[in-house]
Amino acid sequence: MPPDGQRWDHPVSIEIIVPAHNEARRLPAGLTALCNKAASLPLPTAVVVVDSASTDGTGELVRDWPAGPVPVRLLRCDQPGKGLAVRTGLLATRAPFVGFCDADMATDLSALDLTLSLLTAGGHVVIGSRALEGSVVEERHSAIRRMGAATFRCLARRIVPGVSDTQCGFKFFSGPLARAAARPLRTTGFAFDIELIARCQLLGAALTEIPVTWRDVPGSTFSVSRHSAGTVRDLAAIWLHHRPARPPSTPAPLPGPLAPAVPPPPRPAAVTPA
Repeated sequence: MPPDGQRWDHPVSIEIIVPAHNEARRLPAGLTALCNKAASLPLPTAVVVVDSASTDGTGELVRDWPAGPVPVRLLRCDQPGKGLAVRTGLLATRAPFVGFCDADMATDLSALDLTLSLLTAGGHVVIGSRALEGSVVEERHSAIRRMGAATFRCLARRIVPGVSDTQCGFKFFSGPLARAAARPLRTTGFAFDIELIARCQLLGAALTEIPVTWRDVPGSTFSVSRHSAGTVRDLAAIWLHHRPARPPSTPAPLPGPLAPAVPPPPRPAAVTPA
C-alpha cells in the first residue's frame, strides 16, 4: 500500500513521478498531456506528483485533479530540491517499472512507447538524450546558460563516462533498481541525476539512451545565478563519493535483492500524505 494510505483502483505496472515546485501555472497542461499519453500505454500506469515545498497552490491543484483512467496521487515534500522530490517519489512506488519526467513535459511523451518496450524486454535504465543523433531539440537558452551547460557536461562525464546527456528530465528504470539506487541518494538539488545514474551503475545496471524530441519550455525554476555554485558543489561531492564510477563489465541480475553500495543515507525529508 502506498505510504499515504491510498490504494490504486487496480494494480499498476508503471508509476511516473512528476516533481513540482511552484508549477501551478505549467502543471495543468503537462499533467493533462501525461495522463492522456499514459492512458494509451499497453500497461496500467499511475502518476505520482511530488509537491516540492510549493507556495503557489501546486498541491491543491493536484489534490483536486479530476478522476480519470490514470490515477494521480499527490505526495508533499516539506523541503525544496528536485533531487529530494524525485527520491521521495521513487521510494513511494511499488510498481515493477518507474520513472520521472519534468512538470513542463519538455520531452515529447512519444518517447514512452520505446521506453516501455525496452524496459519490458529486460532493460534496467532508459534515459532520454538530447545529444543523440535523431533527437530534435528546440532550445532558447541564453549564451551564458549554454556555456554553463557545456561545462556541466564535461564535469558530469568524469563521474558517469559514456553518458551523453545526464540532465534530460526523462528517466525510467526497473522498479527494484530505482528504489535501491534512490534510497541512499544524497544530492537534493539539480545535479541529483548524475548521482542517481552513478548509483545505478554501481548496482550493475546497464543503461540505454534514446533520442527524444525536446523543446525549451519557458518558466524553468533553474537559475544560472542562483543555482550554479550549489550545483558545482554537488558535482564535487558526487565525484568524491563515486570515483571512479564505471559500470561493471557484467551487469548484476535484476530485479532482485540489491545490496547497498554506499553507507546508510541521511534521514529523508518529512513527507506528509496528501
